[in-house]
Amino acid sequence: MSLKKGIKVKLNLKNSFSKELPSDPILGNNRRQVKEACYSYVTPKIPGNPSLIHVVPEMLENLGLSEKDSKTEAFLNVFTGAKVLENTKPYAMCYGGHQFGNWAGQLGDGRAVNLTEVEQNNQNWAIQLKGAGETPYSRSADGLAVLRSSIREYLCSEAMHHLGVPTTRALSLSLSGDKVLRDVLYNGNPDYEKGAIVSRVAPSFLRFGSYEIFSARGDKKTLKTLVDYTIKHHFPHLGKPSKDVYVAFLKEVANRSLEMVIHWQRVGFVHGVMNTDNMSILGLTIDYGPYGWLEGYDPNWTPNTTDNTHKRYRYGTQPQIVLWNLFQLANALFPLVEEAKPLETILKEYRDDLDIEYLKMMRSKLGFMSENKTDRILIEELEKNLQLSETDMTIFFRNLANLKKLEAKDWLKVIGKSFYEPIEIADNIRLKWADWFAKYAERLQSEETTDEERKAKMNTVNPKYVLRNYMAQIAIDNADNGDYSTIDELYQLLKKPYDEQPDNKKWFAKRPEWARHKVGCSMLSCSS
Repeated sequence: MSLKKGIKVKLNLKNSFSKELPSDPILGNNRRQVKEACYSYVTPKIPGNPSLIHVVPEMLENLGLSEKDSKTEAFLNVFTGAKVLENTKPYAMCYGGHQFGNWAGQLGDGRAVNLTEVEQNNQNWAIQLKGAGETPYSRSADGLAVLRSSIREYLCSEAMHHLGVPTTRALSLSLSGDKVLRDVLYNGNPDYEKGAIVSRVAPSFLRFGSYEIFSARGDKKTLKTLVDYTIKHHFPHLGKPSKDVYVAFLKEVANRSLEMVIHWQRVGFVHGVMNTDNMSILGLTIDYGPYGWLEGYDPNWTPNTTDNTHKRYRYGTQPQIVLWNLFQLANALFPLVEEAKPLETILKEYRDDLDIEYLKMMRSKLGFMSENKTDRILIEELEKNLQLSETDMTIFFRNLANLKKLEAKDWLKVIGKSFYEPIEIADNIRLKWADWFAKYAERLQSEETTDEERKAKMNTVNPKYVLRNYMAQIAIDNADNGDYSTIDELYQLLKKPYDEQPDNKKWFAKRPEWARHKVGCSMLSCSS
């Protein structure tokens, strides 16, 4: 790509985070415990030979930039860390977190550098570079990222947005021009890979762990400063900070987090690392590492090799893990509220609301516009049947919309392509499915919608296309060979995940057998 020189990147800077919150007085990237500060100033590592691979036009527009701007040398320099944007001071955020259920102490932005904040069309955006080098929070790591993980984050954040799932966004994907040493499976076999940088964007990158760290240290002053800042800029409708407002703040975070995880369950997404430092205070999906979509429906599946033994973050437990994480956030806010009961009430309400919202979500996936007391049993039976033989979740629900309410006997023809081993759909398994479809067809009789109307509704909540790991791996393998076209192909596909897209039907397919045990498709680590 030929770049235009001498043109500056012009953004409407805001920078409230760094102006209103306490900074680390120590400069430099030496590893340290950062006390009584929300961030540390850092300078991104200058990449060896950066080049732009892809940009998201929508996000350019949201930031007040154009596609023409993205083709300039100035854009490349700023969004790869080669040059610091004028009138900005990049920084890394300080936070702690519970990792796999255990308090890990200080964590922080180990490979993310916050460039600046932008205000555009009454919307605030924080801009980060992921993979931009060392920070005081990098511990023993190099703060860099590889092309493999960067492609996965770039595509997934955008795919999730277009699925209707609350998420951080991507702005650009670039090569650094450097080689980065990584042990992809943590098994003692490191290798050099292409370095890359993702520019990602969100209203805020604050996490549950941002508040936990100050509470754990007994630093009530900084905790209050940060909570008050958060309410002022991201929850202003709650009013002036007070004990009651702090309680209302937790309630809204709980509501947003519940909405997020219900969407995850709806589309079959598994985050893989639901540590409290990976939980956005805004209820956004954040930090795309060893994620995956269910191929065969399996509530016990996790894409994270690190979690393969205990499966803490498996698909079926994600809503409960959100609750556990909210409990940790409630503990962090307790010094400001000084009463346990109102916080406990919110956690109980989450449990009650979870049951209601999950049932509501599953009704929508099944095409029910009304409520029936038998729905819960029907859903539970369906979830059991989906595990009788390996059944592709995405294909099953998408094709289920094609069933005619008066033609339940045709169920196998309708959803047969979702089975990985069709030969297994016989004898007792076939009888159980036939029984379920008979009940399902009977339930549909109570609906006033036509088959066509039901199909249209179901196709708005059951996506046809999701970013399966094997798809991302094809893009990665091609990119490793210098072919970046698949990145754009998948980006364009995933912008319309609910549309039929007949020209792209090759992507509406079960995981191929070659991907079953391939690294990057079934086995992923936190560096993925």
